[in-house]
Amino acid sequence: MKEYKGIISVVLCMIMVICVLKAGLGPEPETAVDTHEYNDSIVLWYTDESMTDYLNAMAVEYHENGGMRVLPRLHSGNEYVEAVYNASVHKEAAPDMFIVSTDSLEKAYLSGCAVVVDEEWDVLNPDNFPGVALNAVTYKGHKVGYPFYFETSALLYNKTYLHDMILGKLKSESEDAENGGEEGTGSDSEDKDSEDAISGAELEKQTLALMEEAIPETFDELLAFADEYDAPEDVEGIFKWDVRDVFFNYFFIGDYIDVGGNCGDDADSIDVYNIDAIRAMTLFQRLNSFFAFESSDVTYDQVVDEFIQGKLVFATATSDIVSRLDKAKEENEFGYEYGLAMIPDLSDEMETRSLSVTETVAINGYSDKIPEAEDFARFLTCEKAGELYARTGKLPSALKAIDRNSDEGQKLSAFLDEYSYSKPMPKLMTTSNYWLLLEDAFSDVWSGKDASTTLMELARQINIQVHGESGDFEYITLPSESEEVEYLDEEALKQAAAGDEKSGENE
Repeated sequence: MKEYKGIISVVLCMIMVICVLKAGLGPEPETAVDTHEYNDSIVLWYTDESMTDYLNAMAVEYHENGGMRVLPRLHSGNEYVEAVYNASVHKEAAPDMFIVSTDSLEKAYLSGCAVVVDEEWDVLNPDNFPGVALNAVTYKGHKVGYPFYFETSALLYNKTYLHDMILGKLKSESEDAENGGEEGTGSDSEDKDSEDAISGAELEKQTLALMEEAIPETFDELLAFADEYDAPEDVEGIFKWDVRDVFFNYFFIGDYIDVGGNCGDDADSIDVYNIDAIRAMTLFQRLNSFFAFESSDVTYDQVVDEFIQGKLVFATATSDIVSRLDKAKEENEFGYEYGLAMIPDLSDEMETRSLSVTETVAINGYSDKIPEAEDFARFLTCEKAGELYARTGKLPSALKAIDRNSDEGQKLSAFLDEYSYSKPMPKLMTTSNYWLLLEDAFSDVWSGKDASTTLMELARQINIQVHGESGDFEYITLPSESEEVEYLDEEALKQAAAGDEKSGENE
């Protein structure tokens, strides 16, 4: 029966793809071209204009090293897969390969625009790519693209503020110890200056050694920091992020919800309503009263601007923050040192998991140059991946593309680590509006709506879209803190009683 349902699901998906693609059969390719030049070339479509110079340079280098001529062509991102399909079936300057986000791979694969890659070269393996990148390009057990570059979030912090805070504490402790000791014995001025210099160097050494420990590893620690921190005059907030953007909120519940399984392609793996997800959303809601800012008043650019001005100690940011802060420092607009770390866990018991978006190079199944296109795809995503960040600011998915020991690599390590532990976007076409629904759910909870009710409504909506029915959910009530403490005390008493009984038997 399950196999029969699976066949129906595939057929329905195919019908959906065909309907969607037929709806866009009208538009001609955006640029009128002489198709003759395409005959002996590989055509590559992409949608990000910032990649133009890099892709052109890679095409030239590939051709100079004996590869086929490559023609990169910038294309609109609107109805992108549909445009690939239309050009392919009409034989009108169609791409042999195209760069596409992995959340569109189901649509691309079912329409024939993305084929299973040639595994003979064995480049898509854990030695070359992290598991999340391999999962991101996997559909129904097959690799249907080459991971190219990714985006995720990390914790941004003002290193100068943390340094000054620790140094201040150490100086205060040193002065307290000195004041509590014996009076000096009248050493001459030069000896005293020398002692002060040594003391200052030692304090700086200790400060640097303690810097790592000052970075919050959980939101509990972050809140404790906010309670205790004696902020400089310029600081207006301890922590801020773009609450309206699900990309910066997802990590709160990322470890406790599931849409599509590890590869985002399993319609039977849907779970967004459970007690841990509700706990995580409830903590998210509590942060509103603690940090006290309206979600409608905050954008990512505003967060970055406030951080540059020294108004924030912590924020969440995407990888573009490195170039933005370095540029601000060069232009004397940013007078601080900064650092990046992985997103803190919610608590010692509950973890966070960020969302990641992976761009992939897909091979068009309608192309008559599939082997040649695959060769250039491997050239881009593996052989030349080490040049990607320096020339585009994009973070390559390949594991060995960035040297973590370099200055650049040390700055980017937090994003690389976060990516390795992140969740890829689902590929299911039936959940294409999942992010809008989730964004609305976060907004409702932030504004005070009950977390359990909100997630139950989200679960019903997703079930309707994926399975055609809302499903049967019972409202989940979180135990109160007093009930949890009482439960723990009960367990402790039982263990203690068992220990006393065992002790008596031994006597």
